Amino acid sequence: MPMRLRLAVHGLRHDRVFHLVAINQRTRRNGKPTELLGIYDPRVKPGGKDHKTMEWSVGRIRYWLDVGAIPSKSVVKLLTMGNILKSESPYHPKSTSDMSPPTSSPSSSSLASSQPVPPKL
Repeated sequence: MPMRLRLAVHGLRHDRVFHLVAINQRTRRNGKPTELLGIYDPRVKPGGKDHKTMEWSVGRIRYWLDVGAIPSKSVVKLLTMGNILKSESPYHPKSTSDMSPPTSSPSSSSLASSQPVPPKL
């Protein structure tokens, strides 16, 4: 049973609250989760808190990561902001600066230049 850590959407249309859940990969987005790991409220409340809030269970998140659950991209961003995941963790996508451009072989470049290009109609 492949497990994922992902966000489930709750709340009204312009007042969303996201639940960080451990859930089977094949279950729909707002399906019944295996475990609720945290609550993320991205809205800044007027007159109250002047920041976004995230409440989570760090021990349980680390447990699911150790067991092999794969976090979604948005969850990786949140866990990095909360210092639960480090930037060199295997869940981070590789940065584009580390990747070198592909080198073309001389035979393929000579083939491409020797063939005529058909006119576009």
